Amino acid sequence: MKEDILHAADVAEELPEELEDQQDELYEHFAVTVDRGQAMLRVDKYLTVRIEGCSRSRVQAAADSGNILVNGVAVKSSYKVKPLDRISLVMPYPKKETEIIPEDIPLNIVYEDDDLIVINKPAGLVVHPGHGNWTGTLMHALAWHLRDVPLFQEGDIRAGLVHRIDKNTSGLLVVAKNEKAHAFLARQFFEHSVSRRYMALVWGNFDEDEGTIIGNVGRSLRDRLKMAVFPDGSEGKHAVTHWKVLKRYGYVTLVECRLETGRTHQIRVHMEYTGHPLFNDERYGGDRILKGTTFSKYKQFVENCFEIMPRHALHARSLGFVHPATKQRLEFDSELPDDFRTVLEKWDAYVAARPSEKE
Repeated sequence: MKEDILHAADVAEELPEELEDQQDELYEHFAVTVDRGQAMLRVDKYLTVRIEGCSRSRVQAAADSGNILVNGVAVKSSYKVKPLDRISLVMPYPKKETEIIPEDIPLNIVYEDDDLIVINKPAGLVVHPGHGNWTGTLMHALAWHLRDVPLFQEGDIRAGLVHRIDKNTSGLLVVAKNEKAHAFLARQFFEHSVSRRYMALVWGNFDEDEGTIIGNVGRSLRDRLKMAVFPDGSEGKHAVTHWKVLKRYGYVTLVECRLETGRTHQIRVHMEYTGHPLFNDERYGGDRILKGTTFSKYKQFVENCFEIMPRHALHARSLGFVHPATKQRLEFDSELPDDFRTVLEKWDAYVAARPSEKE
């Protein structure tokens, strides 16, 4: 039997352990062409047999959320496959065997109902366990907070996750509380219908007020702990970041970044690629003075800013998606955290005092 089975997961490629917990989108995409000699069979049974390690309940949850398409049309679990049907399926990744032990860690909950929870994550909090971070993660906190929710009672380290933000990025994250909501949200991330806006402080000034960065993002060929841009498309995956200037400080610029795709470290590596690494981004070269004067007073000022915000200057400010149950669009916003806001206030004061040094 010859079948064309494509596993085209957005996060399928292996990443080094140091990057594994930084992947953004947590779903997988399958595409299957039914063999010419295939007898009629329920689509949930068909897919369960052909997708390794996939339970029938996961397939059915995907169907309930409209995530199984046959020849471009959403079908129910009971649909009978026919020869040469083209089937595509989006669903969250299966559970991992590592068990989460609930931990009573405070959470900043922006919104919660029976289907989902929106968290405002502080910088420094890892989303889920990985190399060097086996305790004290957001998933440990959720396992405690949602200990009466069935999806979070099995100790799954990825329960309800459909996307992540970096350890040292602050801001909004949505987590599903049941299988149906999980599948529904996963499809929106796959289709790029989720709106995500970030605020970033980057080095340098821009000639334009807004723009778009397009360039495949993949693991660096020189340093496995970094991602890189491959403008020729030879490596990595398609990535698009739209940016807009919010405020110019001459030496640094506050920008809003809107993600069209969600790749690992996308904003950080796209900004580095354009010559504007994030302020104090150690991994991508923003943790040193890249623009400005040689005066010791200026050097001390920048170092003070680094001390106030000892992480890269990136905040997931807004998040919008369609609710899996009500089908109403929800939009959430979060204020800049104290460290980010304080650094901006210091730049305001510095530039106001030294207007002649603007570049």
